[in-house]
Amino acid sequence: MKRLVNFCDYFVLCSGSSDRQVSAIVDGIQDGFAKLGIKIPIKQRGSDSSWIVLDVGDVIIHVFQKDVREFYRLEYLWQEAKAINWEKIK
Repeated sequence: MKRLVNFCDYFVLCSGSSDRQVSAIVDGIQDGFAKLGIKIPIKQRGSDSSWIVLDVGDVIIHVFQKDVREFYRLEYLWQEAKAINWEKIK
C-alpha cells in the first residue's frame, strides 16, 4: 500500500460468516497484538458487527461478514496494491 496511500503500509481483509464470528476474529487479533504489547488505538464497529476496522498504525485490518465484503469489494478498490498470499508465507 506504500505506493498508493500515505496512511498505512498494509491492508488486511478477512471474512467471517456471522456477526459472532466477525467479533471472535477481532477478539483473536486483539489478543494476539496484546501478547506482543501492542494496543490497537482505533477500533470502529458499525451498528452491528458486520464490518469492524482495526487501525494498528501501519496496518489497517478490515474484518467483514462475507456478504458485506462482497458488497464493498475493497480488493477491487485497492487492486493496484501488491497482494500477499498469507497461506504461502506460513
